[in-house]
Amino acid sequence: MRNYRVIATLAAILMVAALFAVPGTVQAKKLLVFAGGPAGGTFQIVANAVQTYKPIKAMKKYRVIAQSSGGSTENLRKVNSGKAQFGVVYSGHVYAGRMGLMVNDPKKYTNVMAVAYLYGAPAQLVVRADSGIKSAMDLVGKKVGVGNAGSGAYSFCEMFFTHLGIWDKIERNAMGYNDAAAAFGNNQLDAFWLFTAYPSGAVIQAAQMNDIALIDVAADAEKSGFFEKYKNFQKAVIPAGTYRGVNYDVGSFFDATLWVANKNTPADAVYQILSKIFTDEGLKWMVSQKKTFKAMSVKDGIKGIATPLHPGAEKFWREKGLIK
Repeated sequence: MRNYRVIATLAAILMVAALFAVPGTVQAKKLLVFAGGPAGGTFQIVANAVQTYKPIKAMKKYRVIAQSSGGSTENLRKVNSGKAQFGVVYSGHVYAGRMGLMVNDPKKYTNVMAVAYLYGAPAQLVVRADSGIKSAMDLVGKKVGVGNAGSGAYSFCEMFFTHLGIWDKIERNAMGYNDAAAAFGNNQLDAFWLFTAYPSGAVIQAAQMNDIALIDVAADAEKSGFFEKYKNFQKAVIPAGTYRGVNYDVGSFFDATLWVANKNTPADAVYQILSKIFTDEGLKWMVSQKKTFKAMSVKDGIKGIATPLHPGAEKFWREKGLIK
């Protein structure tokens, strides 16, 4: 009887050990949170695409988990605090955050380091063709759609218009692009601002309802010294014919959308993940998730980056010949 009890006890111990064997293996992986954006948005698609790529899922040491967020500025703060190990943030926010230039936020976010360039997004400022508005400076006293509160578009609009001295002189309407286009079409707005790739469906919608014009925001930026203060922004041109009735090139500026990491994210994790995504197969996978990611490539891997690279990223891009 005693031997039976001993055997039964050992069997129970072995059963418990077996039950915990699989979970233990899963828990052995270090979790890396990737902060994306609102559900359905491009930022969130980046995080989801990295998380679900089979070679990433197969990593033995690390596990990437996509997490939704409010967007660029929220991701900056999450990554800086270590609540997220990776995130998608506009280069302008990384730069402004590092230098303490965020509007109404003097804190310096120095724990955020660049990993890779993803794609570019230009500023677009839409008005009616017969409005007489020729410059952003002409918006004083006007009703303007400035993007969703908390979004990158809103933040950049606030940054640019504050720099121009007109942020507090316009009637601001915080709303998404499609809602802004509808309000513009119903004469509830005099203008609306976007910070997104072109052609934008919202601007196409607006052009179907009204004769529109695009403001040369690059000219306003040049004249005001915006490019000197915010060095991450680069001049851009929205080509003639992009939108109905806009048969001329329009000056703009764009910011790079960056993949970033907290400075304490393991260098080998950053290196391994980059090594899997920036291959022919990895880039093909990203494009299959959204065509915007055609902008991703090895040759443009550090395009638009004006702040320090994460050590793991620096090693990877140095091996690719982008850093001497």
